[in-house]
Amino acid sequence: MSTTPTTGLLVVSRHAESEWNLLGKWTGLTDVNLTEKGHEEAFKIGEIIKGITFDAVYTSEQKRTHQTLAGILKGGEHAEVLHRIHRAINERDYGDLTGKNKWEVQEEIGDEAFKGIRRGWDYPVPGGETLKDVHGRVVPFFDAEILPQLQAGKNILLVAHGNSIRALMKHLEDIHEDEIAEVEMSFGQVLLYHITPEGNLHKKEVRHIDTTPPKA
Repeated sequence: MSTTPTTGLLVVSRHAESEWNLLGKWTGLTDVNLTEKGHEEAFKIGEIIKGITFDAVYTSEQKRTHQTLAGILKGGEHAEVLHRIHRAINERDYGDLTGKNKWEVQEEIGDEAFKGIRRGWDYPVPGGETLKDVHGRVVPFFDAEILPQLQAGKNILLVAHGNSIRALMKHLEDIHEDEIAEVEMSFGQVLLYHITPEGNLHKKEVRHIDTTPPKA
């Protein structure tokens, strides 16, 4: 009688809305807090993954991921678990663009250059990182630190940033660099990757929080 091998589960969440997200600013490595809405979003993310037991959780160095994690654990009534902080999954460094309003920059440089900077694979950013650069630090960290745990059947929660998550998505889903510009990790979206003992992707699930405003 054959049995299905136990898969490890990687749950990936972007941090919730931050103060600079609200203002439309490129945040990068700047350490800003969540908004009130962001704290509410984090709690809702916890609710939609309630029932999953985690063996370890990972966040970046930025406190918006720590605050999101706190909300997730509370919303999902998850037990306290080993929290590991790693710079490899930090947000992308936006260099000279850090703190600038995205939409004002878009108007200044045009749609094509704006999309290249915001979503492209290797589009140069003055003084900052490309998505290719982010991929170059995220993937070795994942392969060395997280993948062996998933292969052993453990459940891991990772709370990171739009670009560090997109870099990981490219790796796990084998997305071509010409197609990565169309890939986005939106707020309130949670990815669940089931990984086999051989280290292969068995199944991907996507969950979303309910963003419908409450009735007055």
